[in-house]
Amino acid sequence: MIGDEPVVTSTTHEGMTVVRLRGELDQDSAPLIAGLLAEAAAAGAARTVVDLSRTRFADSSVLHALLDAHKAHRAAGTALVLAGPLQVAVRRLFDVTGTGTAFHMADSLEDATTC
Repeated sequence: MIGDEPVVTSTTHEGMTVVRLRGELDQDSAPLIAGLLAEAAAAGAARTVVDLSRTRFADSSVLHALLDAHKAHRAAGTALVLAGPLQVAVRRLFDVTGTGTAFHMADSLEDATTC
């Protein structure tokens, strides 16, 4: 589907890293996501926000990268926040696996940057 190509970007500003995920993400995207999130945890930014609002699909390899990032951020003493609103397929990934409660989730990118 046009517009569903995976796009992963990262920016850091004023002590916060924002990793934006867009499109349909799978095992091909997961290493890049994992690398960016590991860099963010190691850099010691006060907060890392993962913007999932434009993610139409994510598979278990992406979930695994997010879980690893959660663990790394917790060990580093920094916050990891997932921002929505989540698309149906992404919400289902968290619901089916029971992992939604493992993460701090915000309804929007704006909420994630201030919580």
